[in-house]
Amino acid sequence: MSVSPGVRERGRDPVAVEIEGYRLYSLYRGGVVTVTHFATLTEGRAHFTDLFDAAESGRPASVRRDSARAAVVDAERLRHALAALRPSGAELLAEAGGWSMFIPGLPVAVDAASVDEVLEEMVEALREYAEDWTDRLLHAPNHAQNWGLVQLIALSDDQQLRDWLVGA
Repeated sequence: MSVSPGVRERGRDPVAVEIEGYRLYSLYRGGVVTVTHFATLTEGRAHFTDLFDAAESGRPASVRRDSARAAVVDAERLRHALAALRPSGAELLAEAGGWSMFIPGLPVAVDAASVDEVLEEMVEALREYAEDWTDRLLHAPNHAQNWGLVQLIALSDDQQLRDWLVGA
């Protein structure tokens, strides 16, 4: 990897780094690349490992295709951020000898005999909602805003969803 002439290692100015004829736009801080961006999909594909390494280490990483720009992020970091930004707000109610749970604003509600069962049912209902959202609801005006929730569901295992539901 060769750095373009005039790079200031401690500066904050964007610089272009040449990698095998491709231009990787980066921001240098103390000699460390802090931003990884490829201007074309071809460049990103050719240097996918660089994108993945940047994402895995928590550095911003992105690639462009025409006018669209996509971020490459570490899945666990994204899951954690989404869980923090979108608390479940789940309501748990004792009724008729059992338990009910719902999330205000979502078409998801479950009933079960015990709290553990209602949590298990809610995880399953959330997974079904995410599947429905992906298949047909993502463009529906009253569901489009649930992109982050669907990502959170897809990136979480069952225990992580249970913890999110109870605010743990």
